[in-house]
Amino acid sequence: MATYEKDFLMQLYRTMVRIRAFEEKAAECFTKGMLAGNIHLSIGQEAAEAGAFAAIGPQDYFTSTHRGHGHAIARGADPNLAMAELFGKATGYCKGKGGSMHIADMEKMNHLGANGIVGAGQPISAGSALASKIMGDGAVTVGCFGDGSTNEGSFHEALNMAAAWKLPLVWFIENNCYGVSTEIHRVTNTPDLASRAAAYGVPYAVVDGTDATAVYEAMVTAMDHARSGQGPYVVEAKVYRYQGHYCGDPAVYRPKEYMEEALEKDGIEKLGRRLLDAGATAEELEAVKQAAEEEMAAAVKFADESPYPDPATVLDDMYVSDNERCVAR
Repeated sequence: MATYEKDFLMQLYRTMVRIRAFEEKAAECFTKGMLAGNIHLSIGQEAAEAGAFAAIGPQDYFTSTHRGHGHAIARGADPNLAMAELFGKATGYCKGKGGSMHIADMEKMNHLGANGIVGAGQPISAGSALASKIMGDGAVTVGCFGDGSTNEGSFHEALNMAAAWKLPLVWFIENNCYGVSTEIHRVTNTPDLASRAAAYGVPYAVVDGTDATAVYEAMVTAMDHARSGQGPYVVEAKVYRYQGHYCGDPAVYRPKEYMEEALEKDGIEKLGRRLLDAGATAEELEAVKQAAEEEMAAAVKFADESPYPDPATVLDDMYVSDNERCVAR
């Protein structure tokens, strides 16, 4: 295991704790009936998200999924705006019209959008990488998605194109072993999903997604590879999804051993122990958790007190073609 400075480990820890605090507050609000629609949480996957996004540069782009709050927070999203979007309020990232599954922010995060369609982000991320290659902007696009979408045709078609054209693209798979209620190994014939990249001559790595620094190291290698003009790279992080597919899903389709193992390998607790060994104090770690709790409570208050969108604006912002990366000019 590589040695890291306490400050870097604390940065990862803070990101992980903030992601969990945001999602726990979102779950609490949903349970109370404060949110419309549904939400999909990545509680348990924080180490993978924090580690991956620590390796992504400010010039880089990314796509996300229906389970995308953690990606946004790890990238630097404002929790107030993200929570307001979940609440369907005008102060949200998409003015309350996108909700949990469609947070996007090109202005500050280079966030090409979360997506409620399984596998839809893969061709979008490939298209963004193609734009970067044509424009020569030096950016890498990271496509984030789960295990279930690797069985979609878009996975294979987009990866084949990216490999053939050597696009600056990194795909980050968070494999929690369940596509909705289907255990992934019942519908795939390979122990690892990233190994499918080999069919297209694309290098890949499989890492422990509960180890933030292991994910970080794999992503650094992947980003360097893609940025140097060698084409795409696929990273698979093995993670655990603490909740069911959606908030409120009892997940009775999973064996009890799944959660027993998940809690035993909890990424936040694991990194907390490393920080103590690196010289941090229990009081410092508790202060991080307390600060995150207060920050997300304030985000809920901001969202709850924000106005709903004016019904007259329902058709506004439905399609945008005035940005430099859009082909519709």
